[in-house]
Amino acid sequence: MNVRQEQLKAFDRLLSIMDELREKCPWDKKQTMESLRHLTIEETYELGDAILDNDLEEVKKELGDLLLHIVFYAKIGSETKHFDIADVANDICEKLINRHPHIYGDVKVENEEQVKQNWENIKLKEGKKSVLQGVPNSLPALVKANRIQEKVSGVGFDWEQPEQVFEKVKEELAELQTEIALGDQDKMESEFGDVLFSMVNYARFLDVNPENALERTNKKFIKRFQYLEGKAKEAGKTLKEMSLAEMDVFWEEAKMQ
Repeated sequence: MNVRQEQLKAFDRLLSIMDELREKCPWDKKQTMESLRHLTIEETYELGDAILDNDLEEVKKELGDLLLHIVFYAKIGSETKHFDIADVANDICEKLINRHPHIYGDVKVENEEQVKQNWENIKLKEGKKSVLQGVPNSLPALVKANRIQEKVSGVGFDWEQPEQVFEKVKEELAELQTEIALGDQDKMESEFGDVLFSMVNYARFLDVNPENALERTNKKFIKRFQYLEGKAKEAGKTLKEMSLAEMDVFWEEAKMQ
């Protein structure tokens, strides 16, 4: 049996198990798309954590969890006769073929940027009224900002050089400082948002994913702070009993670990 046959056999096994669970398991029988939604989001974040940790064994497990959810939604869709797993797979196949005319048609592209521009133009031809229509409203703000910028860049609305974007960052910081001096809380929040948006834009020009970058810093901070907590406990103190100077000694130690 070749690799593709093994893959199809494994997928068929999963579909069969899903059928049995939906028929026989009280919990699985009870689930709806709405009840699964928050669990799917949670599984997606768990996959994201595993990827950032470079834990490939955990990535494999989390992919399995997500695949189960996809099969589960398709099973529910088949019960209401709206769609099944074949429809799901065929729809994405057709979308990939239509949006890759440089592979399945006679369109020529020179680089990745042209592929992205073609992608956005094709979506508009498919009936989307805005290139931003595909950005989910429920995305976290930082991720949403990055997706918005990527999409408008795909149709040519973008800066030309990283230096221009950095100048915009400095401009937005100056505007924030002005509002801080004036003490208008609402305008401070607005300008702070502009600073973050411009920083996300600058990250994109540096080929840095801002969500990944911030999460790396979160993890780094947590690790160092927990080291500090451990050292305080060894010294028989609580953090509240320590001075900032004392804590800074352990913080610097943590940075050296």
